[in-house]
Amino acid sequence: MEQQVFQNATVIKQTGSLYRLTFLPAWDPFTAVLSGKLRLKGDNLTNPAAVGDRVNGYWQPAGDRQANHAIITEIQPRKNYLIRKSVNLSRQAHIIAANIDWAYILLSATEPWTPFPFIDRFLVTCQAYRVPVTLILNKIDELQWAADYAPQAEHVKKIYEKAGYSVMEVSAKTGEGTAHLAGRLKDKISLFSGISGVGKSSLANKLDPSLDLKTAPISTAHLTGKHTTTFYEMHPLQNGGYIIDSPGIRGFGLLEITKEELSHYFPEIFAASASCRFNGCLHAGEPDCAVREAVEKGLISAERYQSYLKMLEDPDGGKYRT
Repeated sequence: MEQQVFQNATVIKQTGSLYRLTFLPAWDPFTAVLSGKLRLKGDNLTNPAAVGDRVNGYWQPAGDRQANHAIITEIQPRKNYLIRKSVNLSRQAHIIAANIDWAYILLSATEPWTPFPFIDRFLVTCQAYRVPVTLILNKIDELQWAADYAPQAEHVKKIYEKAGYSVMEVSAKTGEGTAHLAGRLKDKISLFSGISGVGKSSLANKLDPSLDLKTAPISTAHLTGKHTTTFYEMHPLQNGGYIIDSPGIRGFGLLEITKEELSHYFPEIFAASASCRFNGCLHAGEPDCAVREAVEKGLISAERYQSYLKMLEDPDGGKYRT
């Protein structure tokens, strides 16, 4: 039996050394493994091929498609991707997803609280790798009985809208705000990301109940989320489009971004830096720094500026965990 070549398959899930592929827009998944050459080429990555990658390969002569004997031999050029440095494996990186039309970082209006450094590292990575991004403030229904959280939620919204980002308010429980979001997802490949417990899978289920993704309540003892999504996985939406659901991320180390480049990925800091005295100003203590002046005047949020300084000091993200 001769080798049967396949092209333009899309990776929809990775489980260890096994990959699930389909030929979008058709949804007929089959299993494949990486060729030895690709495994060696991507030895600095925990996943040489990522969800969203378009790949080429062949079926083994000894099997057929039904027997799931497929080999990935080539990863097609990516239009974009998101990557983070592993917190525990310092020499390795993990590609979160590739070929994304839009990324959404989910935050909770109540608990669990997402640290500003995590939010900003995610946004910086989206800026650096050309991935459009929107923030989603979930669980707004809980503000009815947890009013003490309302000022905090409003503060977060103002910070990121001032920085130039869109912030959507939704409730995965009641459905508030989800109709508009569903319209945005139609016919696109969208990534849902964030820490555990913010409601990524719950929101996906609300948008399309047929998904029936596993969910779990947050820990009442520690107000933290429980991991229910174990692997990055793409799911088709009945109304068109695809969601990449992701496990809760506990750390987000920056990769391939120099100190000199970092400020370029904070839109409000980059805009203010045009008035700095020195072209190479890092905005960390240099004289006549327009960015620090803007922070003092409240034109740039102190939280965003502190995130920037922490990234300058610790790009790997090893000094904080969610």
